[in-house]
Amino acid sequence: MPTPNANPKGKILLVDDDPGLLRLLSIRLRAEGYEVEAVESAQLALTTLNRFAPDLVITDLRMDKMDGIGLLKELQTRSPGLRVVIITAHGTIPDAVVATQSGAFGFLTKPIDKDELMATVERALKVSGSVGVDEDWAAGIITRNQGMKEVLNQAKMVAATDARVLITGESGTGKELLARAIHNASPRANKPFVGINCSAMAENLLESELFGHEKGAFTGATRAHQGLFQAAEGGSLLLDEIGDMPMRLQVKLLRVLQESQVRPVGSTDAIDVDVRVISATHRDLQELMGQGRFREDLFYRLNVVNIKLPTLDERREDIPLLVAHFLSIIAREAEQERKVYAPEAVEMLVTAEWPGNIRQLYNVVRQNVALSRSPVISAELVQQSLGEHSGKLLSFSDARDEFTRNYLSQILQITMGNVSQAARLAKRNRTDFYKLLARHDLNPDQFKSR
Repeated sequence: MPTPNANPKGKILLVDDDPGLLRLLSIRLRAEGYEVEAVESAQLALTTLNRFAPDLVITDLRMDKMDGIGLLKELQTRSPGLRVVIITAHGTIPDAVVATQSGAFGFLTKPIDKDELMATVERALKVSGSVGVDEDWAAGIITRNQGMKEVLNQAKMVAATDARVLITGESGTGKELLARAIHNASPRANKPFVGINCSAMAENLLESELFGHEKGAFTGATRAHQGLFQAAEGGSLLLDEIGDMPMRLQVKLLRVLQESQVRPVGSTDAIDVDVRVISATHRDLQELMGQGRFREDLFYRLNVVNIKLPTLDERREDIPLLVAHFLSIIAREAEQERKVYAPEAVEMLVTAEWPGNIRQLYNVVRQNVALSRSPVISAELVQQSLGEHSGKLLSFSDARDEFTRNYLSQILQITMGNVSQAARLAKRNRTDFYKLLARHDLNPDQFKSR
């Protein structure tokens, strides 16, 4: 296997079910200094996506199971901003045109001319969502979780565009940190990043903070005030907890997004603004729309790209990394020696339940550091901090039993308690299936329609 270029011009993922063409294109691209990963199906391309993190995908149009257009659509969902070039035979150029209209960067026709290949790759990488980005853009986000890496890949891709982003996830999962990372990876990085919590202040004050006000606009307005849209000019504005914004201000925000102009309170003059809006919420905006508490037209303006952050319970492998990171920060701030956790204390943190997510973990670590009289933080101190939330991770045996019981219940519901049919679906003989039901205390009669 060729040794990867130490400083590649870009990372290219090739997808084609023709091994000969894959080999030829790989040789040509590597000779020009590109790092190349070559796979023979769309399915393999999708499994390679997070590990390889390509800057460009070149895919054949005609492939079994999932074709090039299907792969294009899947990539648009998983990695917004990732450029895709379609390879087509002469007779399928109309299909390639359709793919281009669907979002492909362009297409190459077989036999592929070397100069045309290189020119297309160069043009595509110039507008790619990931080439040339400072790798410190997400330095504050600590992870080795695959789901979180996929989130970062999406964020990095969309950062190169000016598309509005809606970040969703439970409280404490790091939505503001991700918004700042998107700003840092964007062409607006050297301009201001400004954030505001829409649930943290009264409606009139929020209106003034966002849009500004003129002197004398209301009682106490002794001087003109520049709003955050103006303060973030050329940069990014985070509207945190957008789901809590009052309806009247939602109307005004919608107008700003439509017109790229802001009108301060008490003013008749509109001011042009150039701001990328990133929104965040822990609430279900679609549910709020159904209740008439959030405007549908505003939702679609804000939700151009949606990025959902996983909970801390879904990324437990990150807990030791986060704890070490927090311990270093706290020691540096206090100008003290860095404390450490006893092994059993770390184990307790990893297996605990975290309804407050990363914010709760940080608070627990800070509390433990403050209360520990020893350089080594004990499991007993962690137990006191966690209280009822300690030790909620199931053992392997319990987790397996819970999965098996849920699986059996689901099959019995599908077959309405018909054991023979359920056993066939589970690919087990009836005797073994009955034993499984008895072991997990399940009665097929309870699933039969009455």
